[in-house]
Amino acid sequence: MTKHPLGCVLTYSVVASLGLVSFAACLVAEGKRSKKGDLMSDGKFCFLPTRSHVFELGVAATVCLSAAQIIGNVLLCADHRWRPNTRKPKKPALTAILLAFSWMSFGAATILISAATSMSRTQAYGEGWLDGECYLVRDGVYATSGVLSLLAVLALLGAASIKITTNQQVDQDHKINARK
Repeated sequence: MTKHPLGCVLTYSVVASLGLVSFAACLVAEGKRSKKGDLMSDGKFCFLPTRSHVFELGVAATVCLSAAQIIGNVLLCADHRWRPNTRKPKKPALTAILLAFSWMSFGAATILISAATSMSRTQAYGEGWLDGECYLVRDGVYATSGVLSLLAVLALLGAASIKITTNQQVDQDHKINARK
């Protein structure tokens, strides 16, 4: 964390903004994904000729979510490592639980977005997506991954807020004890 409160607000606002962009990109991708009517077949081979912007939206969602997760964790871990405290914060278990939940949500969202984005590319005639078969992204996959990415960022911000408040309490207690 930065020493100045405005720096904390700004850096975690960036993390929150990246999470919201990832969520929004997933919701837009859900609406623009290929439908069953877009799939063409001649009985033996199939192909998906339409090129939509879902691939770019999926990549943007993954990049924004990854950037938010990395920036948030670097800030949390950097504060923990470089903070010269003699006393430890009182709630490290809750922070650790929120961070673990954040990483699990991040992992699930990244896997869903990556797989769905890979399927959303143009599938050439006879090649398909996997083993010559054509696949379509099911309803709700992008929306679910968007919710998971939002949960990951919210858990990360929750862990950061707990860490900030407990560190401020420790600093205040340290200053009061130093005066005595």
